[in-house]
Amino acid sequence: MLQQINPFLVAGVLFFLSLVAGALSEKIKIPALILFLAIGMLAGVDGPGGIKFNDAVAANNIGTFALAFILFSGGFQTKWSDVKPIVTQGVVLSTLGVFLTSVVMAVPIAMLPVFNYKDAFLLGSIISSTDAAAVFSILRTQKIGIKGNLKPLLEFESGSNDPMAVFLTLTAINWLNSPEVPLNQMAIKFIIQMLAGGIFGFLMGKFSCWTIQRLKISNEALYPVFGISIVMATFGLTETFYGNGYLAVYVCGIVMGGGDFLYKYSLQRFHEGFAWLMQIIMFLVLGLLVNPNEIIDFDVISVGMMISCCLMFIARPIAIFISSMFSKFNFREKLFISWTGLRGAVPIILATYPLTFNHPQAGYIFNVIFFVVLSSVLLQGKTLALAAKLLKLEAAVREAKIYPLAFDRTPGSGTEETREIDLLPDAAVIGQSVKDLKFPEGVTILLINRGKKFIIPKGNTTLERGDTLLIFGERAILSEIEENLSKRIIDEK
Repeated sequence: MLQQINPFLVAGVLFFLSLVAGALSEKIKIPALILFLAIGMLAGVDGPGGIKFNDAVAANNIGTFALAFILFSGGFQTKWSDVKPIVTQGVVLSTLGVFLTSVVMAVPIAMLPVFNYKDAFLLGSIISSTDAAAVFSILRTQKIGIKGNLKPLLEFESGSNDPMAVFLTLTAINWLNSPEVPLNQMAIKFIIQMLAGGIFGFLMGKFSCWTIQRLKISNEALYPVFGISIVMATFGLTETFYGNGYLAVYVCGIVMGGGDFLYKYSLQRFHEGFAWLMQIIMFLVLGLLVNPNEIIDFDVISVGMMISCCLMFIARPIAIFISSMFSKFNFREKLFISWTGLRGAVPIILATYPLTFNHPQAGYIFNVIFFVVLSSVLLQGKTLALAAKLLKLEAAVREAKIYPLAFDRTPGSGTEETREIDLLPDAAVIGQSVKDLKFPEGVTILLINRGKKFIIPKGNTTLERGDTLLIFGERAILSEIEENLSKRIIDEK
């Protein structure tokens, strides 16, 4: 029984098993979050671990804390240049799309004898949003390439639609506890939350970039502490002024990701790792909160399967096709967006709200939601690559090369940066030596990646097909050099 062992040892073992599970997930093609949940369930009261954990309030608080950092990291790694073309459509999907999903789902759920129409709207609201952690994790770890602007749209939607789901869930709970909820007050409250979340997120992102440039902390190791403080301050400040903290930290991350400041690369790497830690903790805790014996109940499975099928094949497609009615996406792209409606930790966290409010069916609702999430991630998560292939939307994925060195913006570095430039098979520079390139002063080739080897270039090193050059120099000059290296033989003629 793990509960009788030193808690530090228990935490260390669970984290190590989660790390192994994360590495294993890429090989067996099962989303890592499912394995994290499984480890938590095995460590729980019904598993061999025997840890008793039934504090829904603590689970809700841990989930909220973890989700804030996951969303910030997702925004931090999002390039504004990728998001800008789809931001309008993404906002529509993350608001109208979520609302339509909750309303459409409420209809079949209300037909079940175990739920009334208020409970039906509550369940529909809880499962209405796609999960950022699930989408970010699966698209990146499975290295799924998608044509056009679909990938940034899906990541932007999943990162920005949680506020709407939280708002609808809390509205549904208030509706359960009062005879009526004035629609005009709901609309005003929603607008205030979204506007405040967006404004505070943008301002805090700009403030963070400005501050980090002028703070000039002597110890580089303290910059991650600055990053943590920004996330917590942004979320807390926004919530204090009745805004939506989830939206604020995501917007703050996007703004900082598009900024230019000291140690940006190091800060991104830290938050990426910290977000994974938050995912592991969040899913372990949620796994501990679940009693597997209650999940495998026939009633829970049958109701959960009905809700899952309605969600995947009816509600999500209807919401997507209506929300994207005036978009430029074609029928196949809309189908793929519909299928990429993965549910993850957010619905499970939202399912703890009825537990904290002592809803009479809170336990049953939590178990049903948990089953819906499992079925969604297993079925949709496992078939994303296949769906992209069948709909002819798959694209080649350029694997990021891991170089045996790293460069970052440091004090006094100016606007220098490193850039990877792939040489096309018919590039005019193929066959030339490095000294023949005649780069401007201050620009140099640091490494040449050739297959699985890294070559330190010399003046007589010859460029070959498939080479990737890691070049260091001024940003403006690098853009010109990249254009010159991309010239093809036919262009020279």
